[in-house]
Amino acid sequence: MYGVSVHSESSVAEQLAARIAELAPQRLPDAVRRKCEDLVLDVIGLCVTARNEDYVASARAAWDEEGPCTAIGHAATMSAAAAAFVNGTAAHGEDFDDTFEGGPVHAGAVVVPAVLAACERHGRDGQAALLGIAVGTEVICRASLVVPKAIHGAGFHPTAVLGALAAAAGVGAALGLDTRRIVDALGIAGSMASGIIEYLAEGAWTKRLHPGWAAHAGLRAALLGRAGFVGPRTVFEGTHGFFQAFAHTAKGDYPALIGDFGERWVLETLAFKPYPCGTMVHPYIDCARRLAARGLRAEEIEALVCEVAEGTVHRLWEPLADKRRPRNGYAAKFSTPYCIAAAFLRGALGLDAFTDAAVADEAVLALAAKVRYEIDPDNPYPKSFTGHVRAVLRGGKVVEERQGHLRGGAEAPLPRAEIEEKFASNARHGGWTADRIERALALSRGLFDGAIDLRHLRG
Repeated sequence: MYGVSVHSESSVAEQLAARIAELAPQRLPDAVRRKCEDLVLDVIGLCVTARNEDYVASARAAWDEEGPCTAIGHAATMSAAAAAFVNGTAAHGEDFDDTFEGGPVHAGAVVVPAVLAACERHGRDGQAALLGIAVGTEVICRASLVVPKAIHGAGFHPTAVLGALAAAAGVGAALGLDTRRIVDALGIAGSMASGIIEYLAEGAWTKRLHPGWAAHAGLRAALLGRAGFVGPRTVFEGTHGFFQAFAHTAKGDYPALIGDFGERWVLETLAFKPYPCGTMVHPYIDCARRLAARGLRAEEIEALVCEVAEGTVHRLWEPLADKRRPRNGYAAKFSTPYCIAAAFLRGALGLDAFTDAAVADEAVLALAAKVRYEIDPDNPYPKSFTGHVRAVLRGGKVVEERQGHLRGGAEAPLPRAEIEEKFASNARHGGWTADRIERALALSRGLFDGAIDLRHLRG
């Protein structure tokens, strides 16, 4: 195991960059490769499912840069920066993408678009893409553990700000940058990171663009580093560094980031979502579905009480009146009361539950009005995501369900067959035919074995 000391002459970025520069794709564990394959497939499906949405049309229209790179699901090609932005925005747009529970952060929507765009533009092969995706994903997951909850608490979106650093690391690895250039790329990315969480107020679109912006920023940072532009080597731990800026403290668990990087891969625990909404809500959705399956009826319920982690309240529960009646379909994705009520009444929760028409369903809203929360001081969030729903019925009878893990995560991972079916479902939703779906599946299975050719993902 590598020794770590943030008080040594080597900075955190220098120690991290040295570990990255030592890695080779051929030496990556099979489990890491499989996770990266799943990640790419999931991102492709998410880009296709969102390709006809209004926010993707806006994202594409804002970039007028032609180039050789693929905007997945679209015929016209774009510059590398534009493709990274559009694909990252589309992949995260429906909030159906992967999650690392310890963060929480979304890795795929940032790292995959950045690395694929870099490889397409600069002629790197599948092995380079594999290394870049593995490195970038590992960096964002580990970086989220340095000061858990503090970035959210300071008003920033961890995926957005950590994503710029991760994309820089991933693209740097894919392009074969040496240690010094990776340090510069990380230092530059620290000044490019951004992303506030005010989208929560009204269900605005800005969360959707955060991974896309991070992907494009990290790509540009890596290219600047490669060209010799100098970034601060103390970007992580410096007095005016990244964590001081975005978490209001430079004191953190830096060994969680660099201690055994390249020897133990935390990305193996990355979770794939079964529902297109905020990840922390998922165990509560499962509990609500099980209550409905036990024969409970909405009209006999007086209250649905949930034990929750304090760290999730400001994003998923408050203001409670607004969460019980979300303003639009996108806001509903971050409303635990709505998601619980919709899952209970629908029996499932897919993309069709988060349209503006769906969130106006008075039966769902009436049940959502009965949902409330109690803070559990012993809840393990963000180390793990749990769920609990206690139904109080007329006459005082109480029925409850608990779930101690996130379905799709480390304790209950989705098998490859379910990930492929999720991809196919998303691609069908985006208008792809069965033949196109099969071609994309074949491409994803062999992506890391030869040249990067994404032409079958266009149009």
